[in-house]
Amino acid sequence: MRKVLIANRGEIAVRIVRACRDAGLGSVAVYAEPDLDGLHVTMADEAYSLAGATAADTYLDIDKIVKAAVAAGADAVHPGYGFLAENAAFARAVTAAGLTWIGPPAEAIEALGDKVRARQIARRAGAPLAPGTAGPVRGAGEVRRFGREHGFPVAIKAAFGGGGRGLKVAWREQDVEAQYESAVREATAAFGRGECFAERYLDRPRHVETQCLADAHGHVVVVSTRDCSLQRRHQKLVEEAPAPFLDRGQLETLYAASKAILGAAGYVGAGTCEFLIGADGLISFLEVNTRLQVEHPVSEEVTGLDLVREMFRIADGEPLGYDDPPARGHSVEFRINAEDPARGFLPAPGTITAWNPPSGPGVRLDAGYAAGMTVPQAFDSLIAKLIVTGASRGQALQRSARALAEFEIGGMPTVLPFHRAVVADPAFAAGDRLGVHTRWIETEFSAPLPPQQAAEPAAPPPRERITVEVGGKRLEVVLPALPGVPHRGGAAARPAGRARGGGPRRGQPAAGGGDTLVSPMQGTIVKIAAAAGQRVSAGDVIVVLEAMKMEQPLTAHKDGTVTGLAVAVGQTVAAGAAVCQITG
Repeated sequence: MRKVLIANRGEIAVRIVRACRDAGLGSVAVYAEPDLDGLHVTMADEAYSLAGATAADTYLDIDKIVKAAVAAGADAVHPGYGFLAENAAFARAVTAAGLTWIGPPAEAIEALGDKVRARQIARRAGAPLAPGTAGPVRGAGEVRRFGREHGFPVAIKAAFGGGGRGLKVAWREQDVEAQYESAVREATAAFGRGECFAERYLDRPRHVETQCLADAHGHVVVVSTRDCSLQRRHQKLVEEAPAPFLDRGQLETLYAASKAILGAAGYVGAGTCEFLIGADGLISFLEVNTRLQVEHPVSEEVTGLDLVREMFRIADGEPLGYDDPPARGHSVEFRINAEDPARGFLPAPGTITAWNPPSGPGVRLDAGYAAGMTVPQAFDSLIAKLIVTGASRGQALQRSARALAEFEIGGMPTVLPFHRAVVADPAFAAGDRLGVHTRWIETEFSAPLPPQQAAEPAAPPPRERITVEVGGKRLEVVLPALPGVPHRGGAAARPAGRARGGGPRRGQPAAGGGDTLVSPMQGTIVKIAAAAGQRVSAGDVIVVLEAMKMEQPLTAHKDGTVTGLAVAVGQTVAAGAAVCQITG
């Protein structure tokens, strides 16, 4: 490999740019319009526009990305995580174009990325499993029948996704239809496919996983275990390595099952096997993520491996050359999201007005933004990852408290207040046990959190399209408009390509006063649950908003009748916009 196109954005794209530079490889970024001035764009050696503003038009468009790679002269593609990272058709398109795919074979992605087939492989490999449907369900009716047979709650999960997107829990039979529809919408928006399957949901489990590497010569190693139990809406917030408070038998089961599953699938590359561990110690296989994980840095910190560069080596056909590496010390990762934990972790896009990250012993920051940059509503809420490492778990948590106290981000709410509270909570920080589970935040976390001021995202700077001639060839260049000079291109001007040098519990009660129900955040209406003239009670869902790739139900703030419905499906609303009136 000489030059790698990074088919992603944000902090993971920045992470891969840095790995390319460390390895002496060229890097190529691609970007959507909201990411025109993104950190990954300015850091990469080259950057090419995908000519669109949404994920579907850009980071999920296989043809555009492959054409960009060919145009840039890249000879390899790294997908990062999310978007097309677990898409077998993308892997095949990359290899069909004569490029190296830095990931598992398409056949392994199909076998393990399809969560139903992954369960079948795990069963044949002897891994422990909770009951689940034999294949994707054809509708909410099949989920109801599964729940009647195996009991509620039932998890409805995207068959071709991960990272908590497209995962909903039906706690009662009457919840199934709404949760199924929501899971399908989220899965389609995030991964381009909406198929879902049903699985018996284990209440109050730990989420434990194994970071694995497999080479093309049949060798599989487990790099480390990780615990990822601190989650909101089934999406991780805090991860640590190695997973604490596991006994030898549990570790042996996790290691053996992971190697058996990946070996049976003919896996090559970096991958993660995920498990749930019940309060009684029972282990149940969950899924395989056929990509690099968001939380991979904690495994790197306790083993000394650079997992992205290991992916480069594996894609080049090199053998791993080592067995399971020993873990040394302890590392904790805190996802820094643009969300307001005091308001049910509402997404909060905006412009970063202050950025003062921590430093000192054991502190690492993987960031996708810097001061002055805007976190857009169209994409994930992750701003950065704070990774803190110590000689022991206790020392890592002490350092974490110090680093989190130092971290200052202005311009929008973030999850920093939650992280500061959780590192002092005995349920998480006790030295002899782990008292948290995957729904602990929703059901047991009770520390008071300070309110934070939300802000609307700043308008993008005006830009001007200029036609220039270089060596007799006409080129269009888009530049920031000069102050006081009229510009022709407008804020939405689209560059064709450019080279760069250098380097909630039930639902969120919508805000309002009196009869008016207003949106508490910017987002897109994806469902209207209550019709005009319908009688509703406080807490009933009125509309469902999608913001930063997550669905958020907005509920009635009072009993009454819905009147003056002012929104439609597909409409983008601003924070504070009136949704309807609830009268009577």
